[in-house]
Amino acid sequence: MNQHTTNYTNAFIQVADDCPAGSGEVPPVKGQPTAANIQFEMIRKNPYRFTSDDVIFEVYARKNDLTKAGYQAARTAFFSKGQPCLRASPLTKRYGWGVHSNAEGKIAIYGVETKEYAQFLKDKSLKLVKAMRASR
Repeated sequence: MNQHTTNYTNAFIQVADDCPAGSGEVPPVKGQPTAANIQFEMIRKNPYRFTSDDVIFEVYARKNDLTKAGYQAARTAFFSKGQPCLRASPLTKRYGWGVHSNAEGKIAIYGVETKEYAQFLKDKSLKLVKAMRASR
């Protein structure tokens, strides 16, 4: 079975052109954690620990109440078809966070207002990609 991936290496995902946030915002918590809440919690507290695939799958696992025992089989099935990457994440589209992927594909987030964000935009060794726009 073919395995798809959402991982980037040596890349930076810029916020969407139509992102309303002028700085990195913490996604508000409203009852059950949203995809944005889970992604933010994982990446912000653990910079360069997880890959995009790890984060995307964890959102799926939590939303579907998967047990740790079933993770491996579920992950294989989940990535047997293509999944939206972090370019489609609310963090990059709505909340003002850019996503840096290092050489190992591990990720961290940076607010659009930070000096690190500006430095990533100038880094010629990185592949720059824009987050998807919220509207066409």
